[in-house]
Amino acid sequence: MPTALRTGSYRIYFYSYDCGKPRHMYVDRENHSAKYWLDPDVALAENYGYSRKELREIEHVLRDRIEVLRNEWDEFCSGYASTS
Repeated sequence: MPTALRTGSYRIYFYSYDCGKPRHMYVDRENHSAKYWLDPDVALAENYGYSRKELREIEHVLRDRIEVLRNEWDEFCSGYASTS
């Protein structure tokens, strides 16, 4: 599972076996986790333990770094279509 970004206490990552799915990232901190879609805009998909305030903070981080996150996904997953 490639880590796309670490910021503060958050680890932002995706699973390599998700390359065939729409771009998304998981955000973990301690025993909390959330999944966000990256397209067409940042949107919460799942939440496990974060408060609404913290979800807004995470969304802000993702929006600020959206191009970096999309590029990380695209770079890692670029060979996926040719190997499946």
